[in-house]
Amino acid sequence: MRKLRFAIFGNAFQAKKSASVQKLLCLLEEREAELLIDESFCQYLREDLQIAMPETVSLIHDNDFSADIAISMGGDGTFLEAARRVGDKEIPILGVNMGRLGFLSDISPSELPATIEQLYEGNYSVEDRCVLQLEYDKGEPEGYPFALNEVAVLKRDVSSMISIRVEVNGKYLTTYQADGLIINTPTGSTGYALSVGGSIMQPGCRTIGLIPVAPHSLTVRPLILTDDTVVKLTVAARNHRFLVSLDGRSEKCAEDVRLTIRRAPYSIKVLKRSNQCFFTTLREKLMWGTDPRE
Repeated sequence: MRKLRFAIFGNAFQAKKSASVQKLLCLLEEREAELLIDESFCQYLREDLQIAMPETVSLIHDNDFSADIAISMGGDGTFLEAARRVGDKEIPILGVNMGRLGFLSDISPSELPATIEQLYEGNYSVEDRCVLQLEYDKGEPEGYPFALNEVAVLKRDVSSMISIRVEVNGKYLTTYQADGLIINTPTGSTGYALSVGGSIMQPGCRTIGLIPVAPHSLTVRPLILTDDTVVKLTVAARNHRFLVSLDGRSEKCAEDVRLTIRRAPYSIKVLKRSNQCFFTTLREKLMWGTDPRE
């Protein structure tokens, strides 16, 4: 049996799912796997859920770790946080869905025994997912400047729209009068972008989306661009500030700062079981094509 090292990240707000975490730990312990667990998640398991940890467990204190496979125990938000922690390490991430919908975390707890078996057999595939990088012309973003799902520019209050001037590869596109603008990857096309009318993209497509949020024009529509496109934004707001959101992590930004969004120099690797299919997930998760009359 080959030796594997697993890095485990989890949601610390789902006590009712503790049995699934215990199942995972038992399955990996039986395989004599080397286990690394995020420090805050491990503390939650030990102190709040009273789960005994294997003696061989090591803690992940920061982003300085290595593993063969990372496992995210939670919903898609937990997966996005695991992706942030993995960064450019090229560690494939397996998402176990402990939440509701789960496009990224699409393995159910009941599938854990079969999934672990397939991991040790090497019976799985790994998908490369595009990541976006945000840059400012003045200073740097406050937090992690990369996004697996989307970069969104949004108004700060409910009173007025913002004006977003867009350049694509150095050429002027248009100026949106809207509540915001989303630049999304194919991974993010089934998230926030979908809720405001964006197109669903198959994972692996070398594209990004440009989706206005509540535009003040009937002629404005979502736009699909190639993923080597460089998008530059100049924002004007009545209160002179706006929000920038990367995968839901928001920060305030002054209107005199120019934003550049481009493809990051690395990708996130998403681990999939050999029998998983994106189109099956669409049908099952979004009820794609379902006729309620039938």
